[in-house]
Amino acid sequence: MKKLLLILSSTVFSLLCIAQDGTNKDSLLKLLRVQKQDTTKLKLLLSLNNIYNNEGNQDSGLLYLNKAEQLAENGKISSFIPRINTAFIQFYYSNNNYNKSKEYALKNLAIAEKNKDNVLLAKAYNNITAVYTHFGNNKQAIDYALKCLALSEKTKDSIDFAARYATVSNTYLNLNQYEKTILYAKKATELANRFDQKEEMWAGLNNLGAAYSSEHKLDSAIYYGIKQLDFAQKEKYVDGIIYALSNLCFRYFLKGDLLNLKKKIATLCSFENQMSDSIIIAQMYVAKALPHILRKDYAPAKILLDSSIAISVRANAADALGNAYNTYAKLYFMQNKVKEAEDYAYKYDSLQSVANLNELNFYTGEMEVKYETEKKEAQIELQQTQLRQRSLLNYFLIAGAIALLFILLLTYWNYKNRQKLQQAKIDELENEKHLTATEAVLKGEEQERTRLAKDLHDGLGGMLSGIKYSLSNMKENLIMTPGNAQAFERSIDMLDSSIKEMRRVAHNMMPEMLVKYGLNIALQEYCAEINNSGVVQMNYQPIGMEGVNFEQTVALTIYRIVQELVNNTIKHAAAQNILVQPHVSDENKFLSLTVEDDGNSFDTALLKDAKGIGWTNIQNRVEFLKGTIDIKSTPGNGTSILIEINI
Repeated sequence: MKKLLLILSSTVFSLLCIAQDGTNKDSLLKLLRVQKQDTTKLKLLLSLNNIYNNEGNQDSGLLYLNKAEQLAENGKISSFIPRINTAFIQFYYSNNNYNKSKEYALKNLAIAEKNKDNVLLAKAYNNITAVYTHFGNNKQAIDYALKCLALSEKTKDSIDFAARYATVSNTYLNLNQYEKTILYAKKATELANRFDQKEEMWAGLNNLGAAYSSEHKLDSAIYYGIKQLDFAQKEKYVDGIIYALSNLCFRYFLKGDLLNLKKKIATLCSFENQMSDSIIIAQMYVAKALPHILRKDYAPAKILLDSSIAISVRANAADALGNAYNTYAKLYFMQNKVKEAEDYAYKYDSLQSVANLNELNFYTGEMEVKYETEKKEAQIELQQTQLRQRSLLNYFLIAGAIALLFILLLTYWNYKNRQKLQQAKIDELENEKHLTATEAVLKGEEQERTRLAKDLHDGLGGMLSGIKYSLSNMKENLIMTPGNAQAFERSIDMLDSSIKEMRRVAHNMMPEMLVKYGLNIALQEYCAEINNSGVVQMNYQPIGMEGVNFEQTVALTIYRIVQELVNNTIKHAAAQNILVQPHVSDENKFLSLTVEDDGNSFDTALLKDAKGIGWTNIQNRVEFLKGTIDIKSTPGNGTSILIEINI
């Protein structure tokens, strides 16, 4: 069982909380009432925030943190703002509001860069690493983690080395690079022990256990799990004890050590009344199911796993839900119930896919479009500013040289020309911004098509083939009447047809011929497939396409345009014949694509107000390729569409 545990740089918070003296809190509250609006009051507010957080009363802690932020901003006490931002980072991260946590981390990053404060910059890098790791953006996470580590070494920030190493080790753990995880986690524990840093020690032990467990080195994983448990018990860290016990339960289960597993379960159950976190409770139910599975006592194990799934769904806890699915798969495999086991394994894989790929694609796609859009808008604003400045300069020249008519006219003519050039640049940048957004949408669409095609082909296809194989084996062992045998054969034939149809859909979503053999062969195969279906007579006439290598994105976009045009013709034109004619000329630099049919004509003027997705997709793709499109449709002569693209 893995746990995402990251050390966030902080001068205010501690994960391993030490109880505060109630009298101390009361005295601070009294001082707060009479204290002036200065740095002393700011320190009191931060101290109270820390005390309430350590007591588990985060709502009250947030109240005093907000007051501290307001005082720092109103009193312009800028030196405290990074500390306050760090406290907000910790609060929002621990409460699963990662977007707000990222927002305050970026504030600290901006302050550090502005003030050239390398110590604060390293802490900001560390915090941003934590947020990117949560979002599954491991490439960005490791980039910031290594920047943080390099900067810490440059500034000789030895006190924070343990936290940095713990963060780097956790990032490598999420990248499944276990040797580097172990290397940096050991460095973290060594430094944490030297400087008596509790949360860094906890993180290092946790990552060591998780890495060894993932490498199936169970003896080492159990060794560090026991050290983690001893550490949590010494610090009286209840959640840490529960978590360490859960880890050990899974490792003893994988080792098949029922005796030690039962001992850890008994200890874990003694903390059941102290559990408040629903995610920890869900994980505990899975752990309690493990000894039942080893004893092959499956009924109570299923009840416990069902309880874990129900809690995980209510809490929207993907990790806990995936852990329950994975354990269910093991339970059914041990019973030799392959189909049920594969169902839960598929649920687990699907959950991982959704949690990582979809969130990652959405997050990175959103950030890329936002970045490109902001960059273009900044350029447009710069051009507009320059235009206003030049206009002002020209007016001064006109006022100062009123007597010099010739110079005035010449200057005015020059001004108008420059204005046109600037406006042309602005228009060009606007077009580039639009194309950037279109490109992001098209790439996102193709990525989703690719993912769905792989899921259909590798997932559903494999399952259907397995069902067919099982039915074929059953047939040999069954005695059936001729009528039942014939019905059985029809069922297998229908299953064959389903498999072929599924593969056809998958290949249509991401055409294999296009990837392997290029655009010409892919279009030829597509037209032949439509022709063989009998829906319409297809005629494919390539000119100069042999040996032409299209860039993959361009080829895929042209292929989708042809698909959409043919589909529209089949749906709406009632045509008997369709001609698809790609023509490459002028030394392979220009492509003319003609699609003609002999079906019903239509008023092309209606396309200007068309709201259909199909025609919009065609226009967006042609615009993305910077091409032109010309449509002619006359009664009795069908429709002809000509698309011209510079390649």
